[in-house]
Amino acid sequence: MQATKRVKDPRKQRKRLHNAPAHLRHKLMAAPLSPELISSKGAKTLPVRKGDTVRVVRGDHMGFEGKVSRVDLKRYRIFLEGLTREKVDGTNIFVSVHPSKVMIKNLKLDDKWRKAIVERKKELELPKKEKKVEKVAKPAKKAKEVKEAKEEKAVEEKAVVQEKPVKKAPKAAKKKVQKKPVAAKKKEEKPVEKEKKPKTAKKPQVKRKAASKTKGGT
Repeated sequence: MQATKRVKDPRKQRKRLHNAPAHLRHKLMAAPLSPELISSKGAKTLPVRKGDTVRVVRGDHMGFEGKVSRVDLKRYRIFLEGLTREKVDGTNIFVSVHPSKVMIKNLKLDDKWRKAIVERKKELELPKKEKKVEKVAKPAKKAKEVKEAKEEKAVEEKAVVQEKPVKKAPKAAKKKVQKKPVAAKKKEEKPVEKEKKPKTAKKPQVKRKAASKTKGGT
């Protein structure tokens, strides 16, 4: 099968849908299986074929159950036996249903190729179920480990809380001892600067007076 990239543009999506090749159209005609078939066959969806018994799940004919009489791959529709409507001129015609609106109740397994497909899908589903069981079992083991880890952490935190105040006490004392001499030095330095300033201001005044007296006396 040719790999195709996903497209977000609605115009391109419609173009691909209408111009799709036959092998892709067949896959687009898939419908979900009933819960009973899922448990017995292992597959969740399969393409609808002529002879399958289906039940209409959505739409105007919801609840109708019947065999598939014809599959139209060109218009992506299926026709069921007994699902008809009357035209204005009085003739009865089959009503077309999209495969997404039906659920397969019974599979026609006359074709050996379809049997092989169902068996292959069943084999693929088995390892997935085993993995799910393992994933469910693992969290239960982890829960116990998490509880044990939490208890160990709680014990360690209590021990750390008891040790922390003993370590902090000497550090605080050292800091106080270091701060005191720094503050004392600053206080001692300030008054020395204040005493020097008035002394320097008074000395020039005394010298000028003495000089004026000597000059007047001569």
